[in-house]
Amino acid sequence: MKKFFATLLVSFGCLSAAQANEAGFPLDTFPVEKMSDMASLQNGSKLFVNYCLNCHAAAYMRYNRMRDFGLTEDQIKKNLMFATDKVGDTMKVALDAKQAKEYFGAQPPDLSVIARSRAGPGGSGADYLYTYLRSYYRDETKPTGWNNLVYPNVAMPHVLWELQGQRTAKFVDEKDHHNPNLVIHKFEGYEQVTPGKLDEHAFNEAVGDLVAYLQWMGEPAQGKRAQIGVWVLLFLGVLTVFTWRLNASYWKDVK
Repeated sequence: MKKFFATLLVSFGCLSAAQANEAGFPLDTFPVEKMSDMASLQNGSKLFVNYCLNCHAAAYMRYNRMRDFGLTEDQIKKNLMFATDKVGDTMKVALDAKQAKEYFGAQPPDLSVIARSRAGPGGSGADYLYTYLRSYYRDETKPTGWNNLVYPNVAMPHVLWELQGQRTAKFVDEKDHHNPNLVIHKFEGYEQVTPGKLDEHAFNEAVGDLVAYLQWMGEPAQGKRAQIGVWVLLFLGVLTVFTWRLNASYWKDVK
């Protein structure tokens, strides 16, 4: 039983498995506009605290950095802090690391830079997380009762199932055109079994908010960096014009 829970918790590293998209399932595009939406980041932080931070720390992130997207210290303390009383502390879990190792056989992985670590040739880390969290389906042949299209045979259960509801996946077997002896298990769609608290659109929006927060957490200053980058490019553009005119003026009398 300890080994089972260890596998379950470690896999929930939200997704820390290095070879998760081996099946080549196409990734959906993460709605990047959420990165500049303060309301999305605030909702994402709430989802993260309620669904991820119970077992997984974000040891490189301090609660007070959430002020960057509009939360006050009072709001952070009242709504998002459950394992500490100091707003300047890092986002640790209430479960002690030694106890976690004793109870589950392994310490759940940290999620501080999970979005950055999942970037690959198939898409960004945000694309991966956005698709992964929306690709769960019921599979009674698995120990947890869940499976995932992006990461087949995943040991992590669907932690957001109450929001999305329960659904099954429909597959058909087709012969490969190039190799008749090879049968392809082709995904055809989902079938909703029980409804969730959110409809499909609202659930996708919630997952987008959560992924936006995970992406932001990997580099809180990325928004500021992008703004500075735009001003630097504008400055260099103006400087280029002045430099070109100065060069023309300097050499105009030289034959």
